[in-house]
Amino acid sequence: MPDPVGVPVAFARVLRGAGLAVPGGATGVFARSIAVLGAGTRDDVYWAGRATLICRHADVAIYDHAFAAFFGDLAPLPTVPDSESEVIVAFDDDRDEVSDDADEPAATAPESGTPLVTVRWSRADVLRRRDFATYTTAEFEESRRLMADLAVSGSPRQSLRRRRVANTRGRVDLRRTIRHAIRNGGEAVPRHSSVPVVRARRVVLVCDVSGSMEPYSRALLRFLHAVVVARGSVEAFAMGTRLTRITVELGSRDPDAALDAAARRVVDFSGGTRLGAAMRTFNDDWGVRGMARGAVVVIISDGWDRGEPEVLAEQMARLQRVAYRVVWVNPLKASEGYSPLAQGMAAALPYVDEFVEGHSLESLSQLAEVIAR
Repeated sequence: MPDPVGVPVAFARVLRGAGLAVPGGATGVFARSIAVLGAGTRDDVYWAGRATLICRHADVAIYDHAFAAFFGDLAPLPTVPDSESEVIVAFDDDRDEVSDDADEPAATAPESGTPLVTVRWSRADVLRRRDFATYTTAEFEESRRLMADLAVSGSPRQSLRRRRVANTRGRVDLRRTIRHAIRNGGEAVPRHSSVPVVRARRVVLVCDVSGSMEPYSRALLRFLHAVVVARGSVEAFAMGTRLTRITVELGSRDPDAALDAAARRVVDFSGGTRLGAAMRTFNDDWGVRGMARGAVVVIISDGWDRGEPEVLAEQMARLQRVAYRVVWVNPLKASEGYSPLAQGMAAALPYVDEFVEGHSLESLSQLAEVIAR
């Protein structure tokens, strides 16, 4: 019988060698496509590979060249007996790459010299796209390490402070130039220059921990913790029926200790939602008074609100006037057919600069890019 895996895998490796980014899962789809269509003609194999292994029109020319080089002019797909190839599937996990038995050799081809094809499957890639609401306890623990790798930094801004640069760059630093001239008898040579210091803007994270957000709260609070411990200019809040600042509680390097401290601090976990009242508290006590001025404010909520939508709209308008950018993260946005019909979401949306998803690790990586713009 022909080998159903070896030839598709080998052809995918040829495409990667030619510079095409072929996803690991596409190889299996290609193999199943051949099984359904049959490998009777060269055209069937060609179109099966073109439909599954490439996703950009610009890659067609490279694909055609690789296909001609691999399959040649033969009409049928070359088949290889089972005994002439061996496929090894390696699973990436959290264990050390070095085996306990250091003398054990790596997997090699059989002594007969038949080709050995290794296919690697990474659980991390699957976990990055999975919805937080479907996570198991073990997957939450696994995602903690992946969240720690997220690099979140605010948009760059020019500070009032300045730094010295070479004389040929920047603006003339009159104070230093005159001081130097006084020390040298009035000669204003050399001329000193300076440029503004570039700093990252403050990032303010406000996370909804009400009952409607319960499937996502645990993962999103881990995300808040990863951001807080990674850099200094970050503030974190939890909101439900009230607003609670949890920056200090999330400052511990131990994720479990940080989340336990935050849970003790927040008394309205999995309760109701009063977004308008919570945002009014934020604006009155922290935001408009300075914390949100020139900052990137990220609100993480599904938009379900038991309060008055007019209050939320008024407070979002106040926030937008002082913040550099307002980003709203809604985990439900990724749902098929989603529309922002919840009264809180509809009231806030006109005052939001960016409306993004937040249901998976991949969407949080995209959120980090939005924050850094």
